[in-house]
Amino acid sequence: MLAAVVALGAGGCRPASSDAAPAVPATVALQQLNELTVAGSASMRGYSRNRFPHWRDAGANCDVRDAVLKRDGLNVQLDGCNVTGGRWHSPYEDRWLDSPSLVDIDHVVPLANAWRSGAAQWTDQVRGDFANDTVRPELLPVSASVNRAKGDQDPSLWRPKNRDYWCRYAQNWIAVKHHWKLTVTVPEKTALRDMLETCPWQSSGPPTSSRAPAG
Repeated sequence: MLAAVVALGAGGCRPASSDAAPAVPATVALQQLNELTVAGSASMRGYSRNRFPHWRDAGANCDVRDAVLKRDGLNVQLDGCNVTGGRWHSPYEDRWLDSPSLVDIDHVVPLANAWRSGAAQWTDQVRGDFANDTVRPELLPVSASVNRAKGDQDPSLWRPKNRDYWCRYAQNWIAVKHHWKLTVTVPEKTALRDMLETCPWQSSGPPTSSRAPAG
């Protein structure tokens, strides 16, 4: 079974909460992947980030961004509810960030990808629930540069430079899409299967079903 990512960095261990929830075993992630509906990408007609209202208030003069920075940071410094300092690990490129100004909160499943895979049919309220979801592993502090490089691309087009994070990235992506009942494309599903094969498995390798043609 795969536990949450644990590794050493300068100045101490990475925070155990660097993802919102512990990763499920790779076998469960594979099962969840196989339960996702495969479909082509829907139209971007009508899309706007404003259709996913974020960041919501999370207390006096703070919002969900502050909540994620507090949740995932080390030595976090506060001015009231606002995060003014600390250290954050950006797992996509295995890099430490020493200022909140260097941190973007990544939507693991990008908002535009969610729109193309089912969210266009939701209300703005539900889209706001998705965009501010701190329960599933959807919100992750990363460097601003890598967040912009990722854009709205799915795993068939963009994967973290840090290959050691591929397993967890696939697990997170699948967990979010499974909970929100979003679809995947054939190339996306194939890429996720490939990334799951980098996970520690209980046997010598992934179940045979993981190597079956996508569809």
